[in-house]
This record gives sequence, structure tokens and C-alpha cells, in this order.
Amino acid sequence: MDQYARTELLFGKEAMERLHASRVAVFGIGGVGGYAVEALARSGIGTLDLIDDDKICLTNLNRQIIATRQTVGKYKVDVAEERIHAIDPSIQVHTYKCFYMPDTAEQFDFTQYDYIIDAIDTVTGKLEIIRRAKALQIPVISSMGAGNKLDPTAFRVADIYATSVCPLAKVMRHELRKLGIADLKVVYSEEKPLRPVEDMSISCRDHCICPPGTARKCTVRRDIPGSNAFVPSVVGLIIAGEVIKDLSSIVKEKK
Repeated sequence: MDQYARTELLFGKEAMERLHASRVAVFGIGGVGGYAVEALARSGIGTLDLIDDDKICLTNLNRQIIATRQTVGKYKVDVAEERIHAIDPSIQVHTYKCFYMPDTAEQFDFTQYDYIIDAIDTVTGKLEIIRRAKALQIPVISSMGAGNKLDPTAFRVADIYATSVCPLAKVMRHELRKLGIADLKVVYSEEKPLRPVEDMSISCRDHCICPPGTARKCTVRRDIPGSNAFVPSVVGLIIAGEVIKDLSSIVKEKK
């Protein structure tokens, strides 16, 4: 019995073959990206590229599927790769311990990818991913703000220019117009962001537990958003669902 038999009952054999032949790049293996990777692996994607320079921190345990007491301190891409192969050893995995920005972008040949997921936090990095993907006409989907949110039912899939409420989406709309990019599929929330409780007794500002030498520690971040187990996970699964539907063409086939 094939492990994807239950999926094939819905998608059909040809769609599964397309998924097995597809290569997807996931930029950012955190709360959103980790769940996206999980769903892609369980859906039969044949090749996954994982890009993230971060290590798992104790504060990731509240929301990241790859974060456990046993994985704290390990590179996220390494833990994700191990988990993927525990699900399906035949999936090809390429890992990059890299913080994606314009100065590191040349390491990646986007023409290899059938789909790109942007699940990173920095606007500069997001814009560079989207710009390169659009220039090569590679499908890309981008996660907008998932921090400081409590309502997982408020997330929507839309074109960036049809979004509202989300502060990150507003910034992205402005910057994408300047780049002349006419459209972008995103997942965003119609919930107004909450203001995190200002409690320095639990803040990473004064109680950072990252080991010495850690890049981009909480102490140097402009802000530290609140999060939970049930919002980033939903965003990641929504994104994975869009990727799977687009690559397999199952929606078009059922029309």
C-alpha cells in the first residue's frame, strides 16, 4: 500500500505524479514555514529546499512543529530535514543555513523551483524573493503578519492589492508598487494586531536564552511579537494547501 493512497483517492494518479515531480523552496522554517513543510511532505512533494539560518530556541516550543526539548539548539533546517525523511525517506531535501537577503540571493537558482514559499519576516528579504520569482515567472506565495494574532479564522488568501488591516501587507503593497509588481498571492489576516503585554520579567530583552554567538538575537530585534500554537500553524497549512492545489491542478480538474 502506498503511503499517499488516501491522498490519491481525492487527487487522482496524475496529480500525485505531478506532486512527486515538483520541487518547492520554503524560505523560513519557523512557525509558518515549518507547518507548510510538514504538509508538503505529507502530500507527496518530491523535492524540498529549506532555507533558514536560525537554530531552535526554547521560546519556539509554543508554536513551531519542529521544536521540542530534544531539538533546542539545533539548526531548524537540519531538524526539518530529519522529520521529512521520517515521513518519507524518498523525498529529496536540500538545506541552506542562510539568512536570505539581497546579498545572499545569488546562492539560489530560482529556475530550479516549481513553487516558492516566502515565510520570512524581513521586508527586504521578502521583496527580493518575490522580485526574483516574478522575473522568472515562478509561482510564489507570501505569508503576511502572523504575530500578535489570536483568531485563526481571520486568515484569507488574496492578491496583495486586495488586502486590508494587516500592517505588513500595507508595507508590502507600497513597496511592490514601486517595483512594478502587479500581483502576488498572499495569506493575510483581517484581525487587527494585538499589542503584546509589556512585561520585562518575561521579555527576551532582559532574559535572552540564546547561546553566545547566536546571530540576530532577540536583544537586537526591533520588536518581539507575541504568538501561539494555533495561528502560525493555520497560516502554514493554508499556504501548503494553495501550493498543492496549484501544482497538482486538482481544482481545475474538478471544474
